[in-house]
Amino acid sequence: MESTLLVTPGDVVSEEEGLMRGHGTFLQDGVLYASVAGVVERVNKVVSVRPMRTRYVGEIGDVVVGRVTEVAQRRWKVDTQSRLDSVLKLSSVNLPGGVLRRKSASDELMMREYFKEGDTISAEVQAIFKEDGALSLHTRSLKYGRLGPGVFMSVPSVLVRRSKNHFHVLPCGVALVLGNNGYIWIGAEHSEDTTKVKQDAAAISTELRQRIARVRNCIAALSAKYLSIFDTTIIYCYEDSEHLAVCDMLDADAIDQITARSRTLLASE
Repeated sequence: MESTLLVTPGDVVSEEEGLMRGHGTFLQDGVLYASVAGVVERVNKVVSVRPMRTRYVGEIGDVVVGRVTEVAQRRWKVDTQSRLDSVLKLSSVNLPGGVLRRKSASDELMMREYFKEGDTISAEVQAIFKEDGALSLHTRSLKYGRLGPGVFMSVPSVLVRRSKNHFHVLPCGVALVLGNNGYIWIGAEHSEDTTKVKQDAAAISTELRQRIARVRNCIAALSAKYLSIFDTTIIYCYEDSEHLAVCDMLDADAIDQITARSRTLLASE
């Protein structure tokens, strides 16, 4: 029973004995059924179904991609596709150059120098507020922070596979960040120091833009077929799409063709 198994309400999830019923399932005559449409997940003996169409429910340690929506008092509000805007506190960010010191009143006046409305950032879930369930984020590692020029896209969060690494550089030279929240950034490179990222889209060559667009369409094709999205399935789709023009990749026949190897891989797991 793998996390790539897609079920609809009433489908048999498992007939195995000794399993514990999780969210999105119900037990009848010793058989476990799905009560929602989604992806089957199993943790030890607990089996649950994560709905396909739902807001992102964060867990501590998740890597997320988000967009700054508001600069408030000593904090930023960030859209992370969850029920409420997430909160990034001034005390939870890195200062330019990774300097470690207490944040002062002058830092509060310069908050828009660090992140401003519309910036795309990567961060990690630090805590979940008990009062309303909003997520508290941090960018204390230099790998987190503002993301450079690139493509921002959204997929159902349930399709992004959880792994140890969500920052990838594909063999084609394209960098991407796969957020656990379903937001994905695709760009030219990962900066070693995100506090010094410059938003200079003109520096990206036409050839690299074409590769970024192809990776974007590969992810869109996987999402259209409700297939798990991680580095291997994206690479398979990219390799199998190289004979197609970027603008033709999202035709129905083309999607079937370029996702065939990924479907075989996931079916064999």
